[in-house]
Amino acid sequence: MILHRSGGTRYYSDEQLEHILGKSNSVNPDKPVIGYCRVSTKSQKDDLENQIKNVKTYMISRGYQFDIISDVGSGINYNNSGLKKLVSLINGKEISKVVVLYKDRLVRFGFDLIKYLCEINDVEIEIIDNSEYSKEQELTDDLIQIITVFANRLYGSRSKKTKNLIKEVMSNDTGEEDQNYTNT
Repeated sequence: MILHRSGGTRYYSDEQLEHILGKSNSVNPDKPVIGYCRVSTKSQKDDLENQIKNVKTYMISRGYQFDIISDVGSGINYNNSGLKKLVSLINGKEISKVVVLYKDRLVRFGFDLIKYLCEINDVEIEIIDNSEYSKEQELTDDLIQIITVFANRLYGSRSKKTKNLIKEVMSNDTGEEDQNYTNT
């Protein structure tokens, strides 16, 4: 589409020129952008609503045509219905971009595999907040996630044992070495 024609000269917008030259970084307007939001438990419903609001605000400000997929489930459970739907859309090349608030909201483990799946299907992943955590904080968060999943399976999600185990792990996250395990 020509932006303007004057006396035999054709004028194009920068976006049209980038598209013609194959340098376009813009989102394919024929394919929607998907905002993916996830929390681990039903008790985090307010967090999920805030996450959805933040992702929507971000995508509106970027001018994206988008849909939101949300999940309530563990980041290490790949059986979440929303994640399965997202992977199907990526694999079917039906979307142009996936937007997440934080990297770990997509999946706790296996982000690189999802990223590769996106790359081979020409789908971009856009992370809104790329804040880096210390290795210790990431490890602690991952450990709490693993313990939560296995304790829920073993004792049940409402079990007092599960809640006490998670509380104990979180309270022991002081960053200091345990005196019982120091080298003598």
